[in-house]
Amino acid sequence: MTANEPVVGQKKVNMALQGGGSHGAFTWGVLDRLLEDDRIAFEGITATSAGGVNAVLIADGLAAGGRQGARDLLRLFWKKMSEMTSQSIIAPSFFDKMNPKFGLEHSPGYVMTDIISRFLSPYQLNPLDVNPMRDLLNEVVDFDRVQKQDVVDVFLCATTVRTGKVKIFNKKEITANHVLASACLPFVMRAPEIDGEIYWDGGFMGNPAIFPVIYGCKSCDVVMVHLTPMVRTDFPTDSRSILNRMQEISFNSSLMREMRAIAFVTQLIDEGKMSGGKRMFMHLIEAEDVIRDLSGSSKMNADWKFLTHLFDIGRERADAWLAANFDRIGKESTVDIQERWL
Repeated sequence: MTANEPVVGQKKVNMALQGGGSHGAFTWGVLDRLLEDDRIAFEGITATSAGGVNAVLIADGLAAGGRQGARDLLRLFWKKMSEMTSQSIIAPSFFDKMNPKFGLEHSPGYVMTDIISRFLSPYQLNPLDVNPMRDLLNEVVDFDRVQKQDVVDVFLCATTVRTGKVKIFNKKEITANHVLASACLPFVMRAPEIDGEIYWDGGFMGNPAIFPVIYGCKSCDVVMVHLTPMVRTDFPTDSRSILNRMQEISFNSSLMREMRAIAFVTQLIDEGKMSGGKRMFMHLIEAEDVIRDLSGSSKMNADWKFLTHLFDIGRERADAWLAANFDRIGKESTVDIQERWL
């Protein structure tokens, strides 16, 4: 039996991975635990931003070295990313490292960059389009192998700046630029240009988009790793928290619209009012309660202690989800769409 060969009783699911910068380390932990359990296989992965990074790492790792290869590649990337960021201007200060909210409010470099970004765009600040993340992706990921592998389908979501429409990149075309397009926050980095179009973060139009795995994959099960808080009890009053909450609402709105459509179609199918529709089973592994207690700037904090903290929580949540729900995969949803998103 090869590393990628299915085992008896194995269930195939599709993964839906949200963005969230460094918070994607939670998703890394979830994926690590699922890869550890060979009863679960991935048919397709739809992803945005940091979720897209994890998606291409999974695809390349599975193709090169099976499940353990994917786990190793995920850890390698996150470790290298942490080391790279520790040498950057936005590295957390001593006081930030002591902060239980893991923010960067005491990092002089982060504070200065944040203030400057309100007045100058990345096009003015970075005319040569220097992007260390592009270099790191090309160093760690073999994108030629990602394009040619047939182990898992990958769909990356980006937003077309000119039209405001969603753009889905499939595995056969994905390069480091496509990953960056899916993760481009317009005040942070220059928008990648691909085939004459420029793109911003996919979260504006799909965080992530679910329809690619509905139409492009056979499995009816979608396991969503949800990072962006839907609810916050505290009212934001300072400029940073206001901007952070605006982004959260924006990035959840597209997902809520799509979930409303899925819930409507599901109801029609269950009531016998629609024939031939694909009945989807939705599942959820979430970090909302964890992310809600973090500083908004923690999305930019790549300190290894913080990343492994989120990784450990992700593994714990995935382990608990498997124990409670594995037998229900392929039979029913394990999350109430109406209650959770509508």
